Amino acid sequence: MPTTGSTTPLDNPVWEALNGPHRAFSERLGRAARYLPSANPFAALRDPDDPAAWADLAALAGPGATVWLTGLLTPPSDWETVLSIPGVQLDGRAVRVEAAPEAVRLGPEDVAEMTALVELTEPGPFLPRTVELGTYLGIRRGGRLIAMAGERMKPPGWTEISAVCTHPDHRGEGLAGRLVRAVGAGIRERGDVPFLHAAASNVNAVRLYESMGFVLRREPAFIGVRAPGDPA
Repeated sequence: MPTTGSTTPLDNPVWEALNGPHRAFSERLGRAARYLPSANPFAALRDPDDPAAWADLAALAGPGATVWLTGLLTPPSDWETVLSIPGVQLDGRAVRVEAAPEAVRLGPEDVAEMTALVELTEPGPFLPRTVELGTYLGIRRGGRLIAMAGERMKPPGWTEISAVCTHPDHRGEGLAGRLVRAVGAGIRERGDVPFLHAAASNVNAVRLYESMGFVLRREPAFIGVRAPGDPA
C-alpha cells in the first residue's frame, strides 16, 4: 500500500514549485498557477477542492484551453477531462546516489538531440525550455546521445527526477539507473530529496526505481482537462 505520511510539498508539488524555487518559470492568477508553456505543461491549484481556484485556473488558461494537472483531483462538472493517466509518486529518501563519470551535462545546445530521444522513447513531456528547470545529464556513445535524465519540478526541499530515457539500442546496459543515481547525487548535494513520478502502466520503470530504493508514496493521476467555454 502507498504511504502518505503527513502533509508535505509532495502533496501539491506543482503548486509548491511554482510558488517557490520555480517562481521564475510560473504564470499565476489568484489561486491558480502554471508553468510557462515552453517549459512544462503542468498547472496547479492552491486547493483543488476550492471552486474559486478552478475559476482562477479557467481565467489563467483561457476558454477551451487544455491544461495538465497532477494529484488526487475531481474537476468541476463544467471542465472536461480529455485524458487521465494513473500514476505513481515515489519517495527517494532511501536511494543510494553516486556520480557517473561517463555522464555529461546537457544544456540548451543539446535540446534538439534530447527532444529526438524523448520522442523515440516517450518518458513524458519535454519542451524547448524544460532543460532550464534543473540539471540534465546524458551519456553519449560515438558522439550520439543515447541516454539522459534530469530535474523537473522543485517543490521546496525536494527535486523531481524526470525525462529518464535510453535509446532502444542500448537498453539493458544499466544506463538509466546510473543516470538516476547521478542526478540524485546532485540533488542530495544541494540538501534536497529526490522523488519521481511515473505512469503506473510503466511497470518496468517502476520496478527499476523500486529496486533502487524508491518507495511508493501515493498514486496520483495525471489529467488533461479542458477549461469551460469556446476558444477565442
